[in-house]
Amino acid sequence: MKKIAVVGAGISGLSMANYLEKHKIDYHIYERRKKEDLAGHGFLIPQEGMDYLYQIIDSELLLQHGNFLKKYIQYSHTGKILAEKELNNVFAISRHSLINLLAQNIAPEKITYEETIIPDEQQGGKLKLSDGTDIDADIAVISDGSRSRIRRSLFKNETMRTVRESEVVNIIQNKEIADSVENDFMKFHHEDGGLTFGILKLSDDTVLWYSQFDNQKYMINECSVENLKKYMVDVFKNWHPLVPEIIQKSHYNNVHLWNVYELEELNPFYKNNVVFIGDAAHPLIPFTSQGVTSALKDSFSLTKYLVEEENTETAFNKYETERKPEIEFHIRNGRTLLKQFLLPLHQQTKNILPISYK
Repeated sequence: MKKIAVVGAGISGLSMANYLEKHKIDYHIYERRKKEDLAGHGFLIPQEGMDYLYQIIDSELLLQHGNFLKKYIQYSHTGKILAEKELNNVFAISRHSLINLLAQNIAPEKITYEETIIPDEQQGGKLKLSDGTDIDADIAVISDGSRSRIRRSLFKNETMRTVRESEVVNIIQNKEIADSVENDFMKFHHEDGGLTFGILKLSDDTVLWYSQFDNQKYMINECSVENLKKYMVDVFKNWHPLVPEIIQKSHYNNVHLWNVYELEELNPFYKNNVVFIGDAAHPLIPFTSQGVTSALKDSFSLTKYLVEEENTETAFNKYETERKPEIEFHIRNGRTLLKQFLLPLHQQTKNILPISYK
């Protein structure tokens, strides 16, 4: 089997490494950031994603680091219950925990941090280390995120656009608040549309919260980290008391302000000996809650065909043929959910679950 370079040590890159490890395929991971910069916030993972995770992480260990949510409850911004729906084994986990669990199966010498991989424009995009030397690999699996520099260098005609939604994501450790949340996915919606506040319980004392903004109505993108809390307090001051309480009691040193991007059209998932997985292949807007599951399925599928097929291009083609239709389905669903989010509450379709299911 050929040697593989994996570019990016996020969820998709580490998932790929775990599947390669299972099949004893030689690989090395290159990550441009420091190890401690990979923490992030958290995820929702539907049952299908959990089934793939159980193949590479011990289920008991996984359950020690996250929480299954019982039901989704949709509220008005003042706290009136608008809809309830049972959740089928939807798991909430912090990104920090999931990264650590995926990394524990990878020998430290197989990951190089603070190493930026550079496409060499003079050699048709051939990948090099930051010192100009060639990567020692026959295949490059690219998992460097939704704004992948390597993808943009290989597909120069792609068009990325900003989405009319931005998110603020944070985690609060507070047992009193965690006790009040129970094991439900709570989401508060403003009656005019374009503004929500979601709450997920990660553990007995830890809650992940996020707010989604119509960035044409709310100037959230102009906020610095320093004045973000003040802006959030002002926007949500008249909401159900739990919401401003969480905002007030949270620390903002690790808050994440997320500007969302999407590709107008998907590129091919591979070119020559370079293949893309996860957000690098197909950015999904957050309304789908399918980012982790899609990354896991990409990694599983690509590894399967690399094992089964002697010809690399055949393996890449089968991987793309298998995965692209499902990704296009989730992209359409995500755009539908975005349109719903922007509508006034009374115009939104009832009982829409903020997860894209195929």
